[in-house]
Amino acid sequence: MIIPVLFYLFVAFTVIQIIYYLAFSTFLLDNKKEKKNSSEISISVIICAKNEAENLQKFLPSILEQDYATYQVILINDASSDETSEVMKFFKEKNSNIKIIDVENIEAFWGNKKYALTLGIKAAKYEHLLFTDADCKPVSKNWIREMSKSFTHKKTIVLGYGKYQKEKKLVNLFIRFETLLTAIQYFSYAKIGSPYMGVGRNLAYHRSEFFNVKGFINHIQVRSGDDDLFIQDASNKENTTFCTSEDSFTISEAPKSFKEWSRQKRRHISTAKHYKTKHKFFLGLFFISKVFFFVLAPILFFFYPWKIILPIVLSYYLIQFIVIGFSARKLKESQIIYFLPFLEIGLLLFQFSIFINNLWSKPNHWK
Repeated sequence: MIIPVLFYLFVAFTVIQIIYYLAFSTFLLDNKKEKKNSSEISISVIICAKNEAENLQKFLPSILEQDYATYQVILINDASSDETSEVMKFFKEKNSNIKIIDVENIEAFWGNKKYALTLGIKAAKYEHLLFTDADCKPVSKNWIREMSKSFTHKKTIVLGYGKYQKEKKLVNLFIRFETLLTAIQYFSYAKIGSPYMGVGRNLAYHRSEFFNVKGFINHIQVRSGDDDLFIQDASNKENTTFCTSEDSFTISEAPKSFKEWSRQKRRHISTAKHYKTKHKFFLGLFFISKVFFFVLAPILFFFYPWKIILPIVLSYYLIQFIVIGFSARKLKESQIIYFLPFLEIGLLLFQFSIFINNLWSKPNHWK
């Protein structure tokens, strides 16, 4: 009696997974209804840095070398204890479009990145804001131009793609796969009119959107989430779009070990409990249905006719390979498709371990 029940559950979870991947494919379709902005708009690029002297020396030149007519760079020194302030002043002496904001810790907002970002946003000269991190660099000199093209009269929030540098390490392969899968999800959710997150490594929005939701006030007590929780508050199907042209990407150095990556993901995942109920439900259903797919498939191969189970499993992988394959090609991560089944199972186990760790102890946040 139990085996037929497990079979029907297996079919149901497989269908759910296939529906998700078909929905994910929507971001691959060009939105012909949206006209790209053909004129250059003035942009304020905002970078919040805490103890990032080395990264600023390495990556800030790629921001200052952008091929764009009118932009300023807001450098926020968030109470750094290293040489960050000196590095910022060095670049400012040679670049008139740099503005430095020095943030001192105060008791009410001790170590709170959102407080520092708020000061930078208020000090920005221009209304259109483009955010990245101190350890990121644009992949081209047209980064600002490509991201700014997506702004229109209606589209005032632009989600970008922040990828990781490719390295010959197993952990790097997992990190790039997880980053790709996350991007596929938040781009596709935005495409179907339900945006739920963006990444601070590459995110743009109009300052009015920030003030419309009173900045980060709804989640100021949550140390992380200056990107995804802000999008939860400010985004809707009318004002949000995304940019996936190759020149719009930013790139960062990936964590060097599973331990370092785990610390990073624990901070990120801990913010998910603050998402809207509908987003928590659909993101959770995707994860849970995938877990049951992998649990039930091997059981049923032994206790149910394999000639029935095999076509179901193959159908799942066919749809997945097509969607992930084209997505990986679009986002310049084609290598990942060759290791897809291995990466998928490994990532599930990794995410489960993160969940267990977060139950036992709270993750650390902004440096």
